[in-house]
Amino acid sequence: MAEVAYYTKDGLEKLKEELQQLKTTGRANIAKAIAEARDKGDLSENAEYDAAKEAQGHHETKIAKMEELLANARLLDESKIDTSKVLALSKVKIKNVKNGATMTYQLVSESEADLKAGKISVSSPIAKGLLGKKVGDKTEIMVPAGKMEFEILEISR
Repeated sequence: MAEVAYYTKDGLEKLKEELQQLKTTGRANIAKAIAEARDKGDLSENAEYDAAKEAQGHHETKIAKMEELLANARLLDESKIDTSKVLALSKVKIKNVKNGATMTYQLVSESEADLKAGKISVSSPIAKGLLGKKVGDKTEIMVPAGKMEFEILEISR
């Protein structure tokens, strides 16, 4: 059973666009590469043909995985997100208790995660440690660098 993933409207649109591009342009490019390799002669000793067929297999696998992802995708209505506690798609301002540094993250699906844009995956250690917490709560989270304590300053959408 595939896992249900929650997306913003923009994230879901990007996923659909990428799948459409893979099905159209991507497939056409691979078919062209296979045709060019086939034109070069004997297929039994044609490494270029073998490579193109292998690329086709990887491409079709990627398309199948994206179709499965889309089938299990759920669109979250951001206007209905409860801001009293941390949930998927919440924007959370946290403070590192040890050094006083503050950060703001939005908890998004794994495929939408982009640390530079302040978006972290809900399955990341920090997000898992924040889920369900309220403003003012302190939480210790085990990260690769060790245990860190954070205080939740603000929750928004």
